[in-house]
Amino acid sequence: QVQLVEFGGGSVQAGGSLRLSCVASGIAFSINAMGWYRQAPGKQRELVAAITSGGSTNYADSLKGRFTISRDNAKFTVYLQMNSLKPEDTAVYYCNADVITLDRSSLRSWGRGTQVTVSP
Repeated sequence: QVQLVEFGGGSVQAGGSLRLSCVASGIAFSINAMGWYRQAPGKQRELVAAITSGGSTNYADSLKGRFTISRDNAKFTVYLQMNSLKPEDTAVYYCNADVITLDRSSLRSWGRGTQVTVSP
């Protein structure tokens, strides 16, 4: 089992920045892609960004240029740098990871989420 814990959420004024971290722990054969999703009140969960173990990235079109995803494979950690934040970025941000278990099964693990609130 792999557990994911997010850090770095909080409250910030519009135009500010936050950096989220997500640390994976537990036992697995490998961790492939990792990513960030978010869910605003009354809305569906949506992709923010994802990154493969090799460093290839994918972003929601609306967030390109403001958000940057990165990872440190040695630390089993994925980061999300968020700049020029807007009130509409307010949401719970969730980390996920595509895990290959010791018996070579595939599963997607999720963190519990961290709240990001951007005030006008």
